Amino acid sequence: MKKIKNDEIKEFVKKSYAKVATSGCSCCSDPSLLLSGIETAALTGYSHEELKDLPAQVKEMFAGCGNPVALSELKVGETVLDIGSGGGLDAFLAAKKVGTTGGVVGIDFTREMIRKAMRNAKGLGLKNVEFRLGDAEDMPVETRSIDVVISNCVINLAPDKGKVFKEAYRVLKPGGRMIISDIVTEGRLPEEIRRDPRYWAGCVAGALEIEDYLRKMQRAGFRHVKVLSRANFTKTILSIIVKAQKPED
Repeated sequence: MKKIKNDEIKEFVKKSYAKVATSGCSCCSDPSLLLSGIETAALTGYSHEELKDLPAQVKEMFAGCGNPVALSELKVGETVLDIGSGGGLDAFLAAKKVGTTGGVVGIDFTREMIRKAMRNAKGLGLKNVEFRLGDAEDMPVETRSIDVVISNCVINLAPDKGKVFKEAYRVLKPGGRMIISDIVTEGRLPEEIRRDPRYWAGCVAGALEIEDYLRKMQRAGFRHVKVLSRANFTKTILSIIVKAQKPED
């Protein structure tokens, strides 16, 4: 199988998640990752209290691998960016925590997902959350406008993760923080997996080795990079939640 180009990866992933938005199923559905169905949120650390007020269509679309909101220590009045916001579950939880004096911006590069999230927000009556169509490698977000960046099982889908981390660093205010959940590996994946777009869309092929992943965050400028939690799905594939800080000026 020939090596696939970054643009081809993005196009395949985009089409895959457009289907998710219209069908309501999870794209991260590799059986080895146990990421399928409405139970996924509970399996990845979301409490009944967090999920009880969310409609079924929000929970059914959930495709995360952790609960970054729970560990982000959000404060009333903060502005949050959710990279790869999907159907909006994390954005909605964050919006409740920051209150009406704060706000949440969700970005996603799939137009169908944005439309779905906007409908979900309207149904929940949330006025302090908005969704923008955009690429994580080139975010439609103002420089130094965000207090907290969150993301859930999305950055592994980006071909150039270094660009994503640089963009996250750019949009954060000095002293801002990033808390992200993602899929990484311990050991290299076989090349036939790396080159298969289906495994990219399934949150597997794009996973970096954990040390490489953390180094890219540091190279983007982040400090105090710390793994808050980790869980193995297989011998090679694991999920982590990482916290990092943008230095004060």
